[in-house]
Amino acid sequence: MIRAVVLFIGLTLVGLFALLNWTAFVTPTPLSLGVTTVEAPLGLVMLAVVAFLSVLFIVWAMTLQGGALMESRRLARDLQAQRDLADKAEASRFTELRTFLAAELSTVAVAQEQTRAMMMSRLDRAQEAARASQEEASNTLSAYIGELEDRLERAQLVPAQYERSDDTPLRR
Repeated sequence: MIRAVVLFIGLTLVGLFALLNWTAFVTPTPLSLGVTTVEAPLGLVMLAVVAFLSVLFIVWAMTLQGGALMESRRLARDLQAQRDLADKAEASRFTELRTFLAAELSTVAVAQEQTRAMMMSRLDRAQEAARASQEEASNTLSAYIGELEDRLERAQLVPAQYERSDDTPLRR
């Protein structure tokens, strides 16, 4: 933008200079073309050359700017397409991760349930074994106490004040 303003100011100054010196610009002068000599106003010829070069420069600059603009639009479209692809790939990865996590969590839940069931089964077996062991120890102890009472009664070492009860050992 600043370049365009500078160019415009420069061309305006050249035009103002030509207007102020118009009589010198239109004064005919002999000009050599190499093969022949022509009489023409040198100022007008130089002004025409400057105008032609200015128009040529403006056309070149516009072509260059248009090409850059088209290239930037193409790059923006390509960039947007790449962003869309990346977004789709990321969404796909998130979906895949979600599926993987769900599968892993269900595997963990199944394993946890199996472990809980196994622990409960072991606990039940341990309780049954403890009950059976306790009952066996109780029966053995009752048998020993009964045998001891029988021996004491046969030996008549048990005083008469003690009575035997079926459920409990000797009482006073």
